[in-house]
Amino acid sequence: MHENEISKYVVDAAIEVHRVLGGPGLLESVYEEAFLFELVQRGFKVQRQVPVPIVYKGNSLANPLRIDAIVNEKVIVECKALSQHNPIFETQLLTYLRLSGLKLGLLINFGEKFVSQGVRRVVNGL
Repeated sequence: MHENEISKYVVDAAIEVHRVLGGPGLLESVYEEAFLFELVQRGFKVQRQVPVPIVYKGNSLANPLRIDAIVNEKVIVECKALSQHNPIFETQLLTYLRLSGLKLGLLINFGEKFVSQGVRRVVNGL
């Protein structure tokens, strides 16, 4: 399945989680766990809290980045639960894409009144 196809299912799963949990107001970890459960139930391979090593001048730094989720080894998903969006989140996601070599990332903010308004696509050469 191509990245764009996967992204449609990811957004649908996020909308379902947001609807069932009653919208914004919960902790990010609650949305993340329910969301990843929803994706697994839909037949997707999901890796959670994936460490990505950071190499600086040939030296691996002690603290790797942690990506919230990678779906089907192709799409990074970063979950947030904030009342306000900050553009730095897209910049961070682009960094994750570059370090991992993946092409598509989705930032999903479950803190929005309508989660569909809280979805941002970030691409890395897609």
